[in-house]
Parts: sequence; structure tokens; C-alpha cells
Amino acid sequence: MKEYVFTSESVSEGHPDKVADRISDGVVDLYLGQEPEARVACETLVTTNRIVLAGEVRGPQSITSDDIEEVARGAVKEIGYEQEGFHWKNAVFENHLHEQSADIAQGVDAAGNKDEGAGDQGIMFGYACDETESLMPAPIDYSHRILKSLATARHSGENPELEPDSKSQVTLKYVDGKPVGATTVVVSTQHKDGVTQEALRALVRKHVEGVLPEGWMCPDDEFYVNPTGKFVIGGPDGDAGLTGRKIIVDTYGGAAPHGGGAFSGKDPTKVDRSAAYAARYLAKNVVAAGLSSNCTIQLAYAIGVSKPLAVYVDLWTNEAGIDPHKLSRVLQDMVNLSPRGIREHLELNKAIYARTAAYGHFGRKPSEDGGFSWERTDLVDALKGEFGL
Repeated sequence: MKEYVFTSESVSEGHPDKVADRISDGVVDLYLGQEPEARVACETLVTTNRIVLAGEVRGPQSITSDDIEEVARGAVKEIGYEQEGFHWKNAVFENHLHEQSADIAQGVDAAGNKDEGAGDQGIMFGYACDETESLMPAPIDYSHRILKSLATARHSGENPELEPDSKSQVTLKYVDGKPVGATTVVVSTQHKDGVTQEALRALVRKHVEGVLPEGWMCPDDEFYVNPTGKFVIGGPDGDAGLTGRKIIVDTYGGAAPHGGGAFSGKDPTKVDRSAAYAARYLAKNVVAAGLSSNCTIQLAYAIGVSKPLAVYVDLWTNEAGIDPHKLSRVLQDMVNLSPRGIREHLELNKAIYARTAAYGHFGRKPSEDGGFSWERTDLVDALKGEFGL
């Protein structure tokens, strides 16, 4: 279609599922910070004044249950929950983490002539497009940025009437494949009791208009703020949260395929996480190099096997006339896509994951300590050279 609309949603750091993701990734950072080769698969449940951890770990015996509890409570405090129904200090905490299965460990560990294998079977997708500076689809990019703006105002004290739980949804109109403006914007945000609907609508409008490009704001009758009305009870007190339930929010907002595996709570031997990061890294470099305006990459793995079983490259309209089979070979020559190769190339065995738990794992800026290394565009010159651009 020459003209169409597309919608993506985001949820804030205070959404119950994101609280669970943040705690799980905090545990990953705790272990990797003390032992870079540690193994973690941590699932979190949060509900009314209760935090429950389960899963398996392999790491320093010096890490105690008290250390893990401190990380969990610290994550909740950082998000900003000090409510009667969910409070970082008063919530009941249960830790059911146990040692990693020996059957899984023998498949993943390197031994003799066997390289480190994938932590599980599965398919992973990476995607990039030229709709935004971050090379992310515009609907999810703006959805994230609206909530991030609200969270910044809440944390700074500029808007103390806001509470941590919130959601956004942005519908954009596309003409000839490019976004040209918003047709609908929905924002639901938890707030302190006594805040009027009119005041909240004005507050949220300021943040939405500050994020969207000039002239992109939707019509007033298509701008929805807390459509159900009052939103005082929220977060884990209003709805239970679980690790890994917001995988489309975490990735591309539905604009690209998803392999199905969640990221948070997993160390980088789990290809659900590391290979998805690698696929985004490759796709982003392809688009940044000007080889295509859109690129999807799929990787497939088997548990205990080091090499990817398949590497698929889709250049969509392929306006530059690039041979996708050659591109696939070139990318595999540039980056070793075994679990070990990915971890070493992107330097993933670091305590860099808590920051990924909200506002998307992709489209963020690489940091000096190695965070979001998969957003680097350091393959661009080599790709241009390979294809004569």
C-alpha cells in the first residue's frame, strides 16, 4: 500500500513486567560483575508487596541470598515504588534460584575440541531501517521516548504527581513507505490521587509534543490520556508482572519478526539474548552503510552447537541491488556468529544489562563501559568497501 498506518506500544520502567525484567537483569549484572563467565537464568514474579525469584545460576559462592535481595530491592527503589501496595523496603522477598543443571552445562561448556555451544535452540531476528536517527522503526522509537520523557520529569521532581507505571501507543501514517505524522497517540500513566483528568492531559501533551517532530501531533480527538479515567492503583499492586512478557516492546514494536525468546534475566551464553543483539548489530551496520533502507537478519541455533545453523538476510526492496547471498557471506566473515564469537566481538560478559530492561534493547547509544555495544556502526566502512559504495 502507498498509504497506511502502523502502531507500536511501549511500557515504562514501572510497568509490572518491566519491574520484573529490571530485577532479573540486576541479578545478571550482580553475577557478571563478579565473574564474567557466570551463568544466569533468572525469572522474577512481582505482585502486591511480593517479589519472587526462580531459575538457575552458576557463579561465585560468595554471592549470597542477601546480596540478591539487596539487588532486587535496590531495583524497585530506583524505579520509584514506595506505595502501600508495593514498596521496595516492605515487600516480601523469596529467592528460589538454584545451581545450573549439569545437563545444560555440558552442552554449553567448551571441552576438548568442542567449542562453547548455544545455551538453547531457537531463532533470533535483527532489524534496522532508516526511519529515525537510531535506525529504528519510528512508532516504537517515539513510544519509548514519550515514556522516557515522563520518567525523567518524575525522577527529577518536575512532575511529582506522576507515579512509575505507564504505557504509550503511537500510530503513524506512512506515505510511500515513510512516516509523515501521527494519527493517534495513547498514553496511560499512573498518578497520585487527586490529579484531575484535565491537568494530566495537559501535562502529557507537553511531553508528547516535545518528542514528536514538529507538525506530527495527532488531532485532538485522537489524543487519549488515561482513557479509563483514574489510574492511581498500578504497578505490581494493580497487576502481576513477570520477566520476559514484553518482547515486542523490547525489540521493534512489531515492525519486524521476533524469534520468541525473551532477553532479560539471561547471561550472554543464551543466544536468545546475545544472537538477537548480534543480528541487530549486523542489520544496523547494513543500513548505516547505505546497502539498504531496511534490513532483516535471522539467525538459527541448536543447543550445544557452536555455529549458527542458518543465516538469512532480507534487504526488503533492495534498492541498491545488493546480492543478499554475498552479503550473508561477508557478514559471517566479519563477525564470528558462534556464541563465543558474539560475546567476544560485542564484549558482552560485563555488568551492562540492568539499563536495557526498560525503553527498548535497541536504538540506544553505545556507552564507554560497553553498554549497548550492539548499537555500534563500526562495520560500515568495511561493508562499503566490499560493495563498492
